Amino acid sequence: MDEFHSEGGALFCEDVPLSEIAREAGTPVYVYSHAALERAYRGLDEAFSGAGLEHMICYAVKANGNLAILRALSSFGAGADVVSGGELYRVMRAGFDPKKVVFSGVGKTEDELVSGLGERILMFNVESAGELECISRLAVMHGKRARVALRVNPDVEAETHPHIATGHSYAKFGIPLEEAAALARRMEEYRCVDLIGIHQHIGSQLLKTTPYVESVEKTAALVEDLRDAGHDIRYFNIGGGLGIRYHDEETPTPRELVEALRSSLAATGATILCEMGRYIAGNAGVLLTSVLYRKQGGEKTFLVADAGMNDLLRPSLYDAYHEVLPLEDGRGTVHADLVGPVCESGDFLARDRELPDAREGDVLAVMGAGAYGFSMASNYNSRRRPAEVLVRGDRWAVVREREHYADLIKGELIPAFL
Repeated sequence: MDEFHSEGGALFCEDVPLSEIAREAGTPVYVYSHAALERAYRGLDEAFSGAGLEHMICYAVKANGNLAILRALSSFGAGADVVSGGELYRVMRAGFDPKKVVFSGVGKTEDELVSGLGERILMFNVESAGELECISRLAVMHGKRARVALRVNPDVEAETHPHIATGHSYAKFGIPLEEAAALARRMEEYRCVDLIGIHQHIGSQLLKTTPYVESVEKTAALVEDLRDAGHDIRYFNIGGGLGIRYHDEETPTPRELVEALRSSLAATGATILCEMGRYIAGNAGVLLTSVLYRKQGGEKTFLVADAGMNDLLRPSLYDAYHEVLPLEDGRGTVHADLVGPVCESGDFLARDRELPDAREGDVLAVMGAGAYGFSMASNYNSRRRPAEVLVRGDRWAVVREREHYADLIKGELIPAFL
């Protein structure tokens, strides 16, 4: 069953009518389905298990870092892929096993690296020679051993939006393949660093297996070369990026992806890591927003909502499509823009679309908002970030309170000379 579904003309999340949540929690509010999270995670896990591959699913925390979401994923057996000290702090608070945590990111600070060493995480995904030298120095200084994987850039076009493509030669991410072997040869210089893995990630919202296959074949060859050179490469991290359906995309299933990669992955003999975030969380969440005004601008109709680009940035940033549904069926559609209250012309959630024929006070559901929704939200225009709700069966709970105005100025100080 689709976790977000219609019953008797009303839109539900699992066994809870979304109108109940909107009424009691207010809008804008993000609503997440526990069952949808689990279904997506289990589907990935079973795809690798069915192919006979030893593996670990390391959820990409950047997609959605709410503590309740993280606790649920940890309970399923997930590991975590973090890209900042804040994300590391979150996963430790949520109860993740540090031996299932990998630390990615092109610009880790010394404080972040020390935090990772202190938590004894599984490994750092190293993106440059400078970072490797920094990790070595800090490991020696703090009496720790650091486990690392080299993140390589396979120079493969991911065929996705340019802002979320990371595996081509002109991206800031990773080490060029031809330089990785030379960097590995220097490992004996670093007496407190163990090279145990190779990592790649070519981009997000991938809708074809072909770029994935090309990149994995290139990177798997490096795994074998480094093994032959005497390096104990135990992990092969293939990154994340499996796409989801927002509109009418044809998306590969986890089984189709794994089957396309199986021979290359099996040949490495390594434990396979993958870092899916959007695939797990994306369709497990919606954003509920109330229509404040219905406005006519010449021949154009605007539905002005209480959620805007500060709540859900993807449409403004990527011109991303999110389906918009009414909480109650019955009125048909109108050609309109769904816009927010932010003082920017780019503040829209849907533009030039057939939308529910909503009136003032109606609540709409912006679908597929579980990933890169709240995690990219801001306080622009001094707007309070929305509440978040988790549903499990017929129960639901607020898992992040709506911000208060006092939260907006927390930490700000007026100096004595003013």
